[in-house]
Amino acid sequence: MEHHSQDYVDWMNDPDMICYMESGGDYTGEKLRKFLKEVEEKEILFLAIHLKENGMHLGKIKMDPINEKDGRVEYGIMMGRKSEWGKGYAREASNTIIDYCFEELGIRKITLGVVAVNEAALHLYRSMGFSEEGVYKKHSLYEGKYSNIVRMALFNPDFKYE
Repeated sequence: MEHHSQDYVDWMNDPDMICYMESGGDYTGEKLRKFLKEVEEKEILFLAIHLKENGMHLGKIKMDPINEKDGRVEYGIMMGRKSEWGKGYAREASNTIIDYCFEELGIRKITLGVVAVNEAALHLYRSMGFSEEGVYKKHSLYEGKYSNIVRMALFNPDFKYE
């Protein structure tokens, strides 16, 4: 809740920000407050991304839901502050939470879904070692068109399958 701000509300309404997200649009301060309260009550990893130098809030990263039985989790990230895009912060935050999930939580597989036309995200995920597992055809509505969703995964290299 401490990250509730007008900036965050603006991010959730920014067409450039939310065009590839399943949520967003029509956010108010109250809607964001309700969302953050719900997140705080769940047993998930939902973390703010801050700039190390000055603590500026850049966005959020999540691993939700954590499936303890199967050892897998779904990844998501939103870099809200556009002025900081392209500076490597998404990669750094992602690598940090991935390492935490693999090393501390013993997660064996991290999955994600990305709109097929989001080439910047696909490039980032591939460069981080994610591989494509499949495609959901014409799955979600983005910019007025039904778009494919690429499903990707990253496996814990230290996980022992026995």
